[in-house]
Amino acid sequence: MNKRIVDWKDIADSYYDKSVSLAILILLFAFIVSPKVEVKPYERNINITVAIDIPPEIKERIKPPEETVKPVVEIIVEEDLDSEDEEDIEIIETIGVTSLDPYQEIQEKVIGKTSKFVVYEDAPFAIKRAPLDYPIFAKNAGIEGDVILQVEVFEDGSVGAIEVLKSLMSGPGGLDEAAIKCVKQWEFSPAKSGGRPVACWVTFPVGFYLN
Repeated sequence: MNKRIVDWKDIADSYYDKSVSLAILILLFAFIVSPKVEVKPYERNINITVAIDIPPEIKERIKPPEETVKPVVEIIVEEDLDSEDEEDIEIIETIGVTSLDPYQEIQEKVIGKTSKFVVYEDAPFAIKRAPLDYPIFAKNAGIEGDVILQVEVFEDGSVGAIEVLKSLMSGPGGLDEAAIKCVKQWEFSPAKSGGRPVACWVTFPVGFYLN
């Protein structure tokens, strides 16, 4: 029986062309699929500092900074106060006495949000009233009567919301608007509960009469 002798070089040569073709295909695929990368050139900035000598005539024109005079503070030692040559030192109070209570809660004023069922011992009363403007149209028409208002009075005596319980003449230039405009400028002594001011509502009439 005849044996066929095959050289391994012949086998390697047969796979060489296939391997090269496969490698080229892989490189082409990777080149097509991979994203393009742009490489920017590096910019190098060089800053050059040049020292210039100032001529003497220009130096003379430049004024040096003025020296500020520092205040002299005398320190008083306790031993100096005990000496026989002690001078009377006048104590001057520059801060006035305040009646602010650090434990008192400061409440933000929200107009119209005060409860209408606040219990108090001392009712609020007006301490400053603005002049009442009687509309000319109502005067000429002979309209008289009372506008009953319900007024919100805050802890500091200022006026908040105002509601009309009994109208006399509404509308622009009417008696209702004149009464509200007047009462908004009033100042009250606030209601007190347990000696402390509280916000509440108070009801009273504002009268418009010709005589």
